Amino acid sequence: MRSSGDGTAMGGPYPLTSSAAGHSPKRPMAVQGSGDATSGQSEQEQIGYRGPTACAAAGITYRQLDYWARTGLVEPSVRSAGGSGTQRLYSFRDVVVLKIVKRFLDTGVSLQNIRTTVQHLRDRGFQDLERMTLMCDGATVYECTSPDEVHDLLQGGQGVFGIAVGVVWRDVEAALSQLHGERIDTGETLVRQNPADELARRRNRAV
Repeated sequence: MRSSGDGTAMGGPYPLTSSAAGHSPKRPMAVQGSGDATSGQSEQEQIGYRGPTACAAAGITYRQLDYWARTGLVEPSVRSAGGSGTQRLYSFRDVVVLKIVKRFLDTGVSLQNIRTTVQHLRDRGFQDLERMTLMCDGATVYECTSPDEVHDLLQGGQGVFGIAVGVVWRDVEAALSQLHGERIDTGETLVRQNPADELARRRNRAV
């Protein structure tokens, strides 16, 4: 387990960014292509999403998206807005981070801790997502990769909020499957069929 903020490693839970003397944070295990959260990853990396699509999938406003990009909190990794007529293009993983940030903000986690967490996720390479849970006790954000680590944190008796990153990954995946994307290599727009649109067409045919 690792944590962000001003928490320090005290035998069990480990900070995301710091460690006490004599303790070293657990090294993340590199697991690729295992579990639901990483399946189909190569295909996802070939598709980018424009700002409005990223907002819809992450459940945020365009104002939030724009502010986070301009302040460096969550920048589009595929293409930034470099000039007139250029639109930002976000990767699938960018959208997952956007949704995580939104959930943390909704629960009152400090922006400093959120920034540290976002940087940690970038450095982490998004591996082991199917087992990762991000938990916050109000002052510190912890990364847990096992039920035992979650249990250890809950034993502290403080109020704790948790985000199962694998669940967020699947939520974003389901949302983007119904929204338009753009092939990064060719710029081709991928038009996805929205189930609501299909239901409306069926109803019109039945009338």
